[in-house]
Amino acid sequence: MKLIRNYLIALLACVMVSPGHVSLSADVGWKWQSALVPDVGFDLDQARVIRVTSLASKGDGTLRAALAEKGPRIIVFEVGGVIDLDQTFLEATEPQVYLAGQTAPKPGVTLIRGGLRIAASQCVVQHLCVRPGDAGQGKGSGWQPDGITTTGGPVDVWIDHCSATWGCDENISAATYNSPTGQPARRIFIRDCIIAEGLAESTHAKGDHSKGTLVLDGTKEVAIVNNLYCSNSQRNPRFKPDTSGVVVNNVIVNPGQQVMMVGGDQTGAIPPRLSVAGNVVLLGPDSKKKAHVIFQGSAQAWLKDNEGRDMQGLPLAVTKDSFKSLPSPPVWPAGLDAASPAAARDHVAKFAGARPAQRDPIDQRIVSVAFDGSAKIINSQDDVGGYPKYTPTKRSLAVPEKGRAAWLERLAREVTLGTGLKN
Repeated sequence: MKLIRNYLIALLACVMVSPGHVSLSADVGWKWQSALVPDVGFDLDQARVIRVTSLASKGDGTLRAALAEKGPRIIVFEVGGVIDLDQTFLEATEPQVYLAGQTAPKPGVTLIRGGLRIAASQCVVQHLCVRPGDAGQGKGSGWQPDGITTTGGPVDVWIDHCSATWGCDENISAATYNSPTGQPARRIFIRDCIIAEGLAESTHAKGDHSKGTLVLDGTKEVAIVNNLYCSNSQRNPRFKPDTSGVVVNNVIVNPGQQVMMVGGDQTGAIPPRLSVAGNVVLLGPDSKKKAHVIFQGSAQAWLKDNEGRDMQGLPLAVTKDSFKSLPSPPVWPAGLDAASPAAARDHVAKFAGARPAQRDPIDQRIVSVAFDGSAKIINSQDDVGGYPKYTPTKRSLAVPEKGRAAWLERLAREVTLGTGLKN
């Protein structure tokens, strides 16, 4: 009951401390949802139910096979544990898919030695851990996976309550690559995630590459809300030219070289259009002088109620003196209200990550060091205990024919708030 009360207090704070209703500037199709089960436009009661019954990387009953199926579908897990991708990637290419990690028995599902690429529109990925790591490869070898990234030109993608760590490129990114429609990826929501410990001196061909989130050129309407960024040297997040989005109520801890960087150096590049509100930055032992400014670069941006502290408790500059904030948000999803920085910090500490009420030892450690001042940028997952080794678990699921959204919400409450369906 205490967790539910705290969650409701955080939601109430979002309503009480707001940047203002900006529906006139918001795209009518870009809407925020606070529900634990976001609606991306297909009927869950009419969708096929596909059961993951194997923790193998490929074959019958695996997550890879489930993602390859066509048509509206809900992917549920009757197994929990680790899926070793063996330096491959899972790809969600078929639209209208709901990957419901909350259905897995404790300890949930963790992907290692690979990542997840999302080209599917109307896609929800929830309550999943993705921890690529260096996979035992040599420094500078060119093994450089993201944890989770969009690709192609998907529309309406929710990456929600996931934990992405030990990426050798970015941990979570929103990208447009070779869009089949020629239109950019848009309406990408990254909500309540732990985005942490991008590997620094590791296997990326460019060398030091500890990165949080990159929003690539042209990608539009990206909402980055209520996430914990911890011990990523840069891109906490970064928006490149001709992008748009909001960065709201994130907690950014121990950034190394930079906090938020926007725009690019190209002559004539279209600046990002951004709204940045209610974020908290806490510098750490790896934070360099460049990280003492919260928001840097060139953008058409509105900034409000962002705050930060160095390790001595002294306030950070929000921007350089030459930057001028717009008087109102240039973009904003309908229905989103920003909380105060204090409320954001409380919310993220309690509710970010794949299974906040059942955090695995990795997420427990990251949250602990984030708030006690001892977070560190790392070079390998072996610096912090290595890949997880969990005993596989199983349970049978009775998926209802009707009311599946409510059923999924009860399971989400179980892993997020500690209440709901027990089996």
